[in-house]
Amino acid sequence: MVKHVDKLHKEALQVTKEIVVKFIEVGRVSPANLGEVFPAIYTKILHTISGGCEAAPPSGQSDASDEDRARS
Repeated sequence: MVKHVDKLHKEALQVTKEIVVKFIEVGRVSPANLGEVFPAIYTKILHTISGGCEAAPPSGQSDASDEDRARS
């Protein structure tokens, strides 16, 4: 189970990175709001690829707030 969760977190991180890079390229994300946007996107991606089950974020990363999710 732990290996599966770690794989999901790794995949979610990679997809989030690619999405954020594209958003930066088109001007939707800037360095000023990266700290708000990245966790919100990561949480949404993780939730989606885990099939909607509640996968805990890796230690050291906090879950995005409802307000952050609403903005994404």
